[in-house]
Amino acid sequence: MTFSAAEKAALVAIWGKASGNVNALGAEALERMFLSFPQTKTYFNHFDLSHGSADLQSHGGKVLSALGDAAKHLDNLEGALSKLSDLHAYNLRVDPGNFKLLSHSILVVLAAHFPADFDATAHAAWDKFIAAVSTVLTSKYR
Repeated sequence: MTFSAAEKAALVAIWGKASGNVNALGAEALERMFLSFPQTKTYFNHFDLSHGSADLQSHGGKVLSALGDAAKHLDNLEGALSKLSDLHAYNLRVDPGNFKLLSHSILVVLAAHFPADFDATAHAAWDKFIAAVSTVLTSKYR
């Protein structure tokens, strides 16, 4: 998948604002997903899922940081996400449909926190980017 200069600029602009607050934003995205799609909690039965918990902050930060790292490798997402793809497919065995649910929650959180920057171009770019990341993360499922 290729990204235009405008898409890359939109990704960088939003990530520049989000990168300093990955734990809180990531936790909010996870909480939103768990509230909207309670079935996704099954993979986190060892986590404290209460609002603002250290587990949600930590894992949410990991999720958004991984997105930030992937954004640095738009021309080679498969290579950049290979280890993460292996982890989800072979060890964690997360239902691939959950990536789409979390992606939606991440988009909502970014739009809510950065409304002036999350215009139609940014929304389309982030939707395309997160869909590409999800595709890579589920590519090793068989």
